[in-house]
Amino acid sequence: MLDPTVLIFLTSGLFLGWSLGANDAANVFGTAVGSRMVRFTTAALICGVFVVLGAFVSGTGAAQTLGKLGAVNALGGSFMAALAAGLTVYWMTKLGLPVSTSQAIIGSIIGWNLFSDSYTDISSLLKILSTWIICPLLSAVIAALLFTLSKVFVRKIGVGLIHLDGYTRLALILAGAFGAYSLGANNIANVMGVFVPVAPFPDLQLGQDFSISSAQQLFLVGGLAIAVGVFTYSKRVMMTVGSELMTLTPLAAWVAVMSHSIVLFLFASERLEQLLASLSLPTIPLVPVSSSQAVVGAVLGIGMLQGGREIQWPRVYGIVKGWAITPVISCLLCFVGLYFLQNVFQQTVQRESNYLLSASVLEKFEKEGLETSGLNQLSGSTFSSSAELVRVVGSQVNLSSQQGLKVVEYSLQKSLLISRENIASMDKKGLSPQQLEALQKLEGKTYNFPWQLGDALAEIDSAWKVRGGGLENKLHDRKIKQKLAYLYRIFQWREK
Repeated sequence: MLDPTVLIFLTSGLFLGWSLGANDAANVFGTAVGSRMVRFTTAALICGVFVVLGAFVSGTGAAQTLGKLGAVNALGGSFMAALAAGLTVYWMTKLGLPVSTSQAIIGSIIGWNLFSDSYTDISSLLKILSTWIICPLLSAVIAALLFTLSKVFVRKIGVGLIHLDGYTRLALILAGAFGAYSLGANNIANVMGVFVPVAPFPDLQLGQDFSISSAQQLFLVGGLAIAVGVFTYSKRVMMTVGSELMTLTPLAAWVAVMSHSIVLFLFASERLEQLLASLSLPTIPLVPVSSSQAVVGAVLGIGMLQGGREIQWPRVYGIVKGWAITPVISCLLCFVGLYFLQNVFQQTVQRESNYLLSASVLEKFEKEGLETSGLNQLSGSTFSSSAELVRVVGSQVNLSSQQGLKVVEYSLQKSLLISRENIASMDKKGLSPQQLEALQKLEGKTYNFPWQLGDALAEIDSAWKVRGGGLENKLHDRKIKQKLAYLYRIFQWREK
């Protein structure tokens, strides 16, 4: 039976999904609607269908870097983080300003970190903030190049104006459908990701070979909320992107959509990252970039190529101002909302965590290259928050941002029990036969820290080993860490 409290808390995620659809639909069809090549109703229908497909089929998103900023660990905290982000995006939508749910969610996570005294990884935060500058600039450059090449191509083939409009309309619809699919796939984690651990839906088994997981059902519901937002409230932002920044020709509208999609691909493609790593080239960070910034940058790139005279600069300044204040507003709303939710409505907004600097943890630090000579006096110390832990450890030894993350990861106490029942019921599709066999050998074992399970598996079989030491191992290590994170959730032991 579904818990009514969980369903009530899920409404904030649905509201954030609605706000995302109302705002971010402009990024994939705004230029097409603004240039009058595609009617709004047609654009909304295509966008709604493909955003649901993207959310359901590929609803994982580029959430790993966001996870390093902070992990909301209670249902009440998830509710307020999503609500604060949704209210912020809704307000910006009413103003007709294209903003990103990623910006709003980042603000909410920082607000939760401040309220709960949780550690914020500054390097990950700076990496995300840097993309807010790089993303529109890169999109502008790609749009300028693509627009120049497209004009040359059109002149070479000599297509008539009527035929050119027809081809461009079809190209806009196809590009918009792909962009909508990517929007659902990449942003549904921002909308519903914080609710996955408490998803109230049981897994559905349809036949022998097909099942719909609880998370997929959650992503489907979130995708439908995005689609409703597209239909009911996205037209004003579409017109801002599509016509109020500058007047776009049909060809320019297509270039803007394609440039936006290319930039999102560059920052979200693991295959591209693997290719660059195999060639020993620097990889592009997989961080959640703003699709709003990408499409606005593309429009401005086309405008600057034409001299910049047609660009409505006051409108541009308003949009940039919206980008700057969105995370700030979301952070403040989340912080204040958490205070009232906890103290007035008596809801749990954070679960208690315990961080222990045991002898085994200090030994793990030393193996990872962290100086521990100044930490021996802290052996046996416990901390109730990750930020307090890093402050105390940092006062004894010099810590980089990445080392701060390691200190938090290795000190977190979480009891694990490798039971036969959980091994039998877990999803084994992502595990190789060697990995599954190694796991089965640990049946009945218990661990006080999650990393101890990872180390035990790596000792049994190298298929669980995190290699490190170069770009060529980056994707391999990421997959191992994802599998381990799944095991940590499955085998977490709680007293009844």
